[in-house]
Amino acid sequence: MDPIRISLDDYTLSGGGANGESYDNKTDPSVMLKLYFPGMIEQPLNEMLLARKVYDLGIPTPKPGDYVITEDGRYGIRFHKIEGKVSYSKATSLHPENVGQYASEFARMCLDLHSMHIDTSLFESVKKRYFKLLEDNPFFTPKEKDKIGKFIADTPDEDTPIHGDLQYSNAIFAGDKRYFIDLGDFSWGNHLFDVAMVYLCCYLSDPAFILETYHLQKPLAMKFWDCFAPVYFGSGVPLKDIEEMIMPYAGLKTLIIERNTRRPMPEFRAALKSIL
Repeated sequence: MDPIRISLDDYTLSGGGANGESYDNKTDPSVMLKLYFPGMIEQPLNEMLLARKVYDLGIPTPKPGDYVITEDGRYGIRFHKIEGKVSYSKATSLHPENVGQYASEFARMCLDLHSMHIDTSLFESVKKRYFKLLEDNPFFTPKEKDKIGKFIADTPDEDTPIHGDLQYSNAIFAGDKRYFIDLGDFSWGNHLFDVAMVYLCCYLSDPAFILETYHLQKPLAMKFWDCFAPVYFGSGVPLKDIEEMIMPYAGLKTLIIERNTRRPMPEFRAALKSIL
């Protein structure tokens, strides 16, 4: 697919992220641009094609538009912009007294997502992604990889949508409308692979990282999980039991983090102790 050529003169920088920058259109407030860093060519095209398939499933997400290229050779995607949007992490930071409300709303969004059934032939399995990450990881020993691989393989399959980066900054709301964003790692599989990311971002991450990335002090992030878990898993399930169940799946995220940081992450590996 050939990209549409656009000029950055028509856009204003509005934010940044792990893979690039976001821009607002100067004359059309309904258009936003997600522009990837130089040299990233396949990623935006693959994300756009995936975003269109996810949107067609009826999952609440901003409508994807065009695959574009700027005059400086960067590739990106145009999306329909949600006016007045705010993420659940940002809303919680601005109104900590409403943490219970925001955590409950986000939990119900996740429940709705994980109650869907999708055609697994249209998307990649989350297990396949983890097996590839495990194979490429240079920091685990062969024995450790065998144990982790068995844990992944033994997890029951579900024809459930997997967001891939399910955390409270990747869900937004505007008025009574709610949307998931950043579904570039969308796949299918067991819901525990997905919801573990919520726990990791609230409990396992470093306080400085949580503050810088999600605008939350760690005690408030932990309270978010404490309010989220009973809504998602049921109020009759003790938090301790939920955390024991979710912990190894949160620990698996170290495979993604170690790929990105290119170094072992003992603070996240500790969550894998029940496997290793």
